[in-house]
Amino acid sequence: MKLKRSVWVALVLLMVVAATLVYSSAYVVKEWDQVVVTEFGKPVGDPVTEPGLKFKKPFIQTATYFPKRILEWDGEKRDILTSDKETITVNTCARWKIVDPLLFYRSLRSISRGQGVLDEQIGSAAQKVIKAHPLMEVLRNEQRTLEYTTSELEEIEKQKKISIELGRTAVVEKIKEMAAQGLDTQYGIELIDVRIKQINYVSGVIEKIYLRMRSERKRIKDRYESEGKRRKEEIEGEIEREKAKLESEGYRLSKEITGKADADALKIYADAFQRDVEFYSFLKTLEAYEKTFGAQTHLVLSTDSEFYRYLKDYMKVQNDPQDAESR
Repeated sequence: MKLKRSVWVALVLLMVVAATLVYSSAYVVKEWDQVVVTEFGKPVGDPVTEPGLKFKKPFIQTATYFPKRILEWDGEKRDILTSDKETITVNTCARWKIVDPLLFYRSLRSISRGQGVLDEQIGSAAQKVIKAHPLMEVLRNEQRTLEYTTSELEEIEKQKKISIELGRTAVVEKIKEMAAQGLDTQYGIELIDVRIKQINYVSGVIEKIYLRMRSERKRIKDRYESEGKRRKEEIEGEIEREKAKLESEGYRLSKEITGKADADALKIYADAFQRDVEFYSFLKTLEAYEKTFGAQTHLVLSTDSEFYRYLKDYMKVQNDPQDAESR
């Protein structure tokens, strides 16, 4: 019984040792991984890039995994002075991958150190390239006219005389080319793409820009108000001239109508006078009497006055009715 028990213990120990050896010697390479096998910290053989179950020396060899996939890099914001003396804050991003895991392991050992190298390479390249170009080359991609809500803003844009020779795409491509120099040969890194994620003015400059924008729009507002006042005065002047013209025309027409009416009245009077001169003279005299005499009127006339003639005839009629009837 004791012999059988010792055999079982030996078998169990043997199985444990075998499992431990298998566990420490076997490793799995996935589709998105690549492995560098090291022995006491030094790489052994070529990198393992094919997926599957792989084996190494137990205990003395270690499998170090690196991703095959494209990795992200997101840089810190940097303040950069452009060639036209505009200070801007630039935030860049990039995509990269490890193309030579063995070289990458020997030079950097870890992904974090690789990110650090990209911080230095891309940041330095972005600063050098952007510093050599004006702001508009970094902002715009082509020489196109921006659409504004007013013609004044369009005129201000034209006065700036902006000329785009390269454009943002070419500037970014320059940053990528400069940053990629030496990455593959020194670190086993391929820089796939670089992009400018954000461009903004620094805080102090932003306030100045807002002030300048407000000043430009205030100047436009004042111009509109001045133009409106000038146009108002022109319209009011036109109205006054039209009013004076209409009043003058109306006065002329009224005088023409009055003159025509007076002429017609005179013609009627003349016609009436020609039909019965004595009766017309009598009526006109009566009108004169009515306008001349009042309740308190005192009139001194000579006996041979023509104005007194009808009164004198009237007095005769009153004194000698028979003579008046005979007449």
